Amino acid sequence: MINALRWIFTFTAFSCAVSGMAAPDIRMATTTSTEASGLLAVILPQFEARYGGKVRVVAVGSGAAMKIGEGGDADVLLVHARSLEDKFMAAGYGSLRRDVMYNDFVIVGPARDPAALRGGKDVIEAFKKIAASGAKFISRGDESGTHEMEKSYWKNAALEAKGAWYVSTGQGMGPVLTMAGELAGYALTDRATYAAYRDRTGLQVLVEGDARMFNPYGVIVVNPQRYPKLNHAGALAFADWITSAEGQAAVAAFKINGVQMFFPNAAK
Repeated sequence: MINALRWIFTFTAFSCAVSGMAAPDIRMATTTSTEASGLLAVILPQFEARYGGKVRVVAVGSGAAMKIGEGGDADVLLVHARSLEDKFMAAGYGSLRRDVMYNDFVIVGPARDPAALRGGKDVIEAFKKIAASGAKFISRGDESGTHEMEKSYWKNAALEAKGAWYVSTGQGMGPVLTMAGELAGYALTDRATYAAYRDRTGLQVLVEGDARMFNPYGVIVVNPQRYPKLNHAGALAFADWITSAEGQAAVAAFKINGVQMFFPNAAK
């Protein structure tokens, strides 16, 4: 069935190219980090040039992106919350999931570093130090992939994150980093969004390198059996492209200040 749909997509795209018609738009729900980092602005035009249509992006937390998918209001998802992704697939909302890329989470904070985190490599110990110090911690608080990871760290540290020092914003990564800079507080962030906001916030990477801070991203095609009006052929085309040699090379080529931000890991 999937091969047949791909043949239909290829034929349709060819017909559109010949006739000058654009292929149908693709609705993508994705995490804020893929947009805030600048990745999508670089790679989507490359895909659209081959596809012949546009990708319409809604960038929210990964949890919210999957809620959009559950409602049939997105054709494809690009997210980074593996436990939530597995639940999404198990519930039958997705017809296909593939690994795409990874980077890592880091803890950032002010140069004066009141909780004395600098140079640490243990994320759980760092969270304990932040809580003990009473220094501000700025949380996304939005059920995003980053927030899910943050909650797992507090749980592993056997701590309840609450009090005047803990600020839950319900905001995306960019606003959280901006607030952390303004309040001289700490934040958990993906490395790519931090790199995009580093100069405007003055925050520094203080804790990195813990294997528990691994941050994988996946592409999910929303199930057309649940939502027949989806642009399923377009969603498959995007999933195929971003996990192809060309798409993976585009991901690898994206850099901020000369530093690679995402590392492709689609199955060969």
